[in-house]
Amino acid sequence: MKYLSNKKSGIFLLFGAFLFLNACKDKTDDPVPELSANAKVNTWIQEVMDEVYLWLDDMRNPISLESDPEDYFESLLFRPTDRFSVIYPDYQELINSLQGVSKEAGYEITLARESSTNNNVIAFITYTKKGSPSESKGLRRGDLITHINGVRMTLDNYQEVLGQRSEAHSISYLRYNESSSSYVTQTPVDLTTSVLSENPNFLDSIYTIGNQKIGYVVYHFFAPGIEGQATRYDEEMDAIFAKFKAEGINHLILDFRYNGGGFQSSAVNLASLIAPNVTGNDVFTKIKYNSFLMGFDQLKNVQVKFESKPENLGQILTGNRVYIITSSRTASASELIINGLRPYMDVFMVGGLTFGKNVGSIALEDEENPANKYGLLPIVSKSFNKNDRSDYDTGFQPNVQGNELSQPTLLPFGDTNEFLLKLTLEQITGIPSPDRIQMIDRIDLGSSIENQTRFGKLIDDQSKFILKQ
Repeated sequence: MKYLSNKKSGIFLLFGAFLFLNACKDKTDDPVPELSANAKVNTWIQEVMDEVYLWLDDMRNPISLESDPEDYFESLLFRPTDRFSVIYPDYQELINSLQGVSKEAGYEITLARESSTNNNVIAFITYTKKGSPSESKGLRRGDLITHINGVRMTLDNYQEVLGQRSEAHSISYLRYNESSSSYVTQTPVDLTTSVLSENPNFLDSIYTIGNQKIGYVVYHFFAPGIEGQATRYDEEMDAIFAKFKAEGINHLILDFRYNGGGFQSSAVNLASLIAPNVTGNDVFTKIKYNSFLMGFDQLKNVQVKFESKPENLGQILTGNRVYIITSSRTASASELIINGLRPYMDVFMVGGLTFGKNVGSIALEDEENPANKYGLLPIVSKSFNKNDRSDYDTGFQPNVQGNELSQPTLLPFGDTNEFLLKLTLEQITGIPSPDRIQMIDRIDLGSSIENQTRFGKLIDDQSKFILKQ
């Protein structure tokens, strides 16, 4: 039996032991033929999956051991039930991506049809990243992209055209003019790409409306930190909540509309800042594994506990309620927060139906074969809350529905007139907006958020189980 661990980038993943079935066979003196490169990788994939795959009892029969590793991995998966297990050609690039480190121009987009009367596709910039080429060029949330490298996006070509964003490219775009209530053509811009370390703590604000003091956090993904600063982002979140507590807020809004998931440890950290009166003895989530792993006593009743945090706001939130802004891109670790908090408080959601993912992964590498650069993210677990509820595989329905694409443009994050924030503030204050809201029927075609490595991922970076032979 051998143990799998990863201590790179400040992450410690220690899940279990891989059982070599061949070790149980009688030893012989016959020479063992050397395996090909693909066969070595695929043998490792099979050993991993035979131990940790959640749907072990339904795993498919593999194709040839000489196959391409990505094809071999895919052949094992229990599709369509398993929508999420993936293999990546480079493990370290996988870890970097999960931590928000990637080479890009630094803007995210949401796609829509321009009109039901034509096939044109438009891309709204949902946000630009700090220190990115797109920010330096003055691009901002709400800008509307029509062309990339001079090519007009249509229903027939937009996926191919969007693929050019990974390298230097130009965009033609429009910007909304409030005074004329129309979009105005802007000068096209050329964008380079660079390696960015995106900070998930995008924005925090405090609003005083009447006698209500409201804390607002825009959080784009769950990651504790980056290499060399392993807990930087979690510590920044702690500081935000310390500020909220010192300012005496009595309402909290978490903006998860673009939060597609990430590391479990950061979900625990954030939940521990919110749930009232929780300590290290209270259960945040329960984890269940496959039939093989559940045969070990230490894996039969795995409970992840809250942390005791001095910055916790739970006792000062009016009505024991937290407000969460959601969309179809609210996934995985974000949904874990919703599910884990529900036994302790009222979780009030504004926006769209969430993605629906109640299963988790562990990032795995082959430490014994340096030539094997592949990284695996197989589904290994299912999450339940304190009350053993895990019924969100089709998503969480919001209490109040709202779609930001129904608006003429996307206003800046933190602007109290921004559509989803405004809807949430109205729920808190009980004061409806006097403004008549213009609704536009736009068809959402997808988002660049969904193409991120971390989207739809719940990464267990806390398991420290050692199964002894």
